[in-house]
Amino acid sequence: MSRATIAARAGAGALLGLALLGLAAAGPGAAQVSVDNFTFNPDPVVVPAGAQVTWTNGDDVPHAIRATDGSFHSKALDTGEAFSFTFTKPGVYTYFCSIHPKMVGKVIVRAP
Repeated sequence: MSRATIAARAGAGALLGLALLGLAAAGPGAAQVSVDNFTFNPDPVVVPAGAQVTWTNGDDVPHAIRATDGSFHSKALDTGEAFSFTFTKPGVYTYFCSIHPKMVGKVIVRAP
């Protein structure tokens, strides 16, 4: 087996390992927000236009993500469930948990 073949297989194996860990699944500018202990983390989230933001509920109670301006919203997310939204336009997007309205967060979308 040639060195190039070995290197290609090693590289493919490394990418598969990262994908299995969930590290390669996010594209450029993608962001993850954990919903844990009745907070959003990180807050704020800063991403370029075209980026996808994913919220994952780590609490043992449901949460529902809703934009203040109504531009996006999720169903009630049980423990371990996730919701994703792709932000196509620059701007500041405030959001909250519609089940627990005191939970608030912000996504800042920059021009590409």
